[in-house]
Amino acid sequence: MSTDRRTLFAGSAAIAAALALPNGVRPAAAQPAPAAPTPTNAQAPGFYRFKVGGLTVTTVHDGFARRPVEGFVRNAPLNEVQAVLASNFMPADTLTIPFTLTFVATPGGLVVFDAGNATQAGNATSGQAAANMRAAGIDPARVVAVVMSHFHGDHISGLSSAGGERLFPNAEIVVPAAEWAWWTDEGNVTRSPEGQRGTFANVKTRFAPYQGRIRQIADGAEAVPGIRAMAAYGHTPGHTMYHIADGGEQMVFLADITNRPEIMAPKPDWQIVFDFDGDMAAASRRRVLDRVATDRMRVTGYHFPFPAQGHFLKDGNGYRFVPGDWSSAV
Repeated sequence: MSTDRRTLFAGSAAIAAALALPNGVRPAAAQPAPAAPTPTNAQAPGFYRFKVGGLTVTTVHDGFARRPVEGFVRNAPLNEVQAVLASNFMPADTLTIPFTLTFVATPGGLVVFDAGNATQAGNATSGQAAANMRAAGIDPARVVAVVMSHFHGDHISGLSSAGGERLFPNAEIVVPAAEWAWWTDEGNVTRSPEGQRGTFANVKTRFAPYQGRIRQIADGAEAVPGIRAMAAYGHTPGHTMYHIADGGEQMVFLADITNRPEIMAPKPDWQIVFDFDGDMAAASRRRVLDRVATDRMRVTGYHFPFPAQGHFLKDGNGYRFVPGDWSSAV
């Protein structure tokens, strides 16, 4: 076929296609291809919701920190720690420690356990809770109570900004009485591990904007209706977990009863560098994990891999963490 005839047929086909369009519609001019998306290393916002009875629980990711594996466990040889890490497909030299806040929508208002790092922590990988709260539709001004487990910096620094402003402007701060008594008494500075002595100054700074809004509670007392304190001392002098119940369902916010559960559940007697009293922390850990495993309680944990919720099972002389099924999300 000649070039002229091919050109004629192509032109005729184009005219026929145009005539087939409805009146007033003409073929669109050729558009440039869309630009390729700009590569980014940022992760998607992290939040996850599930139900405990009629209560809605939301876990919100606050980022993570990294530290060397060497020196993390104080009462076990490095090679034994690395063997447990290897069995969980975790690196042998660097440990990633996540941070996760747990929110509970109660009939009396929105409650959060611990406050996170906030951006002044100086670590670019942490302090992400504010952005993830926005993504989850959580307004910190709607939080009626911040219920504290203990006063380590990664749990209380998110109470206030670097300028001393309340980051939960309308909240009451509920604290374990034993934890408050220790860290507000300057006479305890020299009786504390050297690495934790900075907690005294940080407690003053972070709680100062909430004067008149701080309520101390004892072990077994209700933080708010339906949420009860459960002492688990050792990680700090007043380290406290919280039991949440609605109808026949229950859950426990474990706070720091373990750090990474892949390491500390199978070896509950191991003591880590962050424990105030290692022997007491290990005894509390074994007691608590035995209870939640026996009663098959759902749990959230501050340093668990996100979305930081699931169950524990007994496994030989230790325990095993079973991450929650994503199908339970709401």
